[in-house]
Amino acid sequence: MKPDLQPGPDPSAPPEAGTVMRALWVCVGSVSLALGAVGVILPLLPTTPFVLLAAFAFARGSPRLRGWLTGNRIFGPIIADWEARGVIAPRYKAMACTAMCAVLLASVLGGLAWRLIAVQAVFMFCAAAYVLSRPSR
Repeated sequence: MKPDLQPGPDPSAPPEAGTVMRALWVCVGSVSLALGAVGVILPLLPTTPFVLLAAFAFARGSPRLRGWLTGNRIFGPIIADWEARGVIAPRYKAMACTAMCAVLLASVLGGLAWRLIAVQAVFMFCAAAYVLSRPSR
């Protein structure tokens, strides 16, 4: 008797939508985490929003990567504070506001059109107000 062979997946078939979306979420999380890591070194780049975005993206793309990130000694406490109480540490608040001011100043010094600077200022003011309104501990 011949064994019953089950056909395997068709290698020419396009990947499932879920697989593509998970890969996309992992890419978003990886880029966000890289930017957050750079923000640890460069005070001009805010760390917290990028780390929170990475945690969000990894939760959708790779629970293993999210587990690694939440267990990380540098980034884990940021995520835990945010998820538990919506907390942003004062250090990260200062870094975020400083970065926003620096970018706005660079736009002015760079000769960006005043309309764009005005739009940028409004959005940065709203972002700063949100960051500053979060509890610190």
